[in-house]
Amino acid sequence: MAAVMVDGKNFEAEVLKSDLPVLVDFWATWCGPCQMMGPVVEELSEELNGKVKVCKVNVDENSDLASSYDVMSIPNFKLFKNGEVADERVGAVGKDGLLQMIG
Repeated sequence: MAAVMVDGKNFEAEVLKSDLPVLVDFWATWCGPCQMMGPVVEELSEELNGKVKVCKVNVDENSDLASSYDVMSIPNFKLFKNGEVADERVGAVGKDGLLQMIG
């Protein structure tokens, strides 16, 4: 399953109320490291289907969401469990970094 694009309208339903842990990728089109991590995020979305939901938030289009979760630098990855941020990583951390975060 491909990563789900989320915004202010579906963030609560897709992320906060998810029964699965949710990896959220806060990114932007102009961000080189974000573009580098894009294929890795999609690959994890496929590999972890049914175990972890993967979502993407474009910070330029959803600055309110980015602000409410203190996203100061991108790419910014946040792992949500039961509607709360359980872990986070900032920067191009690679696939292993994301897998460690997810546990």
